[in-house]
Amino acid sequence: MAFWDYLPIAILFVISAGLAAIAVGLGHLFGPRKPTPKKLEPYESGMNPFGPGTRRMPVRFYLVAVLFILFDIEVVFFLPWAVVLKDLGITGLVEMIVFVSILVVGFIYAWKKGALEWE
Repeated sequence: MAFWDYLPIAILFVISAGLAAIAVGLGHLFGPRKPTPKKLEPYESGMNPFGPGTRRMPVRFYLVAVLFILFDIEVVFFLPWAVVLKDLGITGLVEMIVFVSILVVGFIYAWKKGALEWE
């Protein structure tokens, strides 16, 4: 393969990096200069905020979010599998059963550990 085969990828990379640099530069150039306490207050749906704007969030929120993303992304693999199921035959079916079994084991583990409990 010659250098010319990779030239479009290099051009795309340069353009993407340039646009990212321009976006960051414009944000820095035109962004707020003098933050005041009033400007730094969090906006909460038109209601007067109470408490500090930065609060510690329990780890449970992040754990639930990661579990949601994990199981949500895994579901995306079902559509391509269903489309080509006839071509895959019994091997594809067995592989998907193994895949779903691993997901179920992970789900049961998270359930038993109380990761899905909401207080």
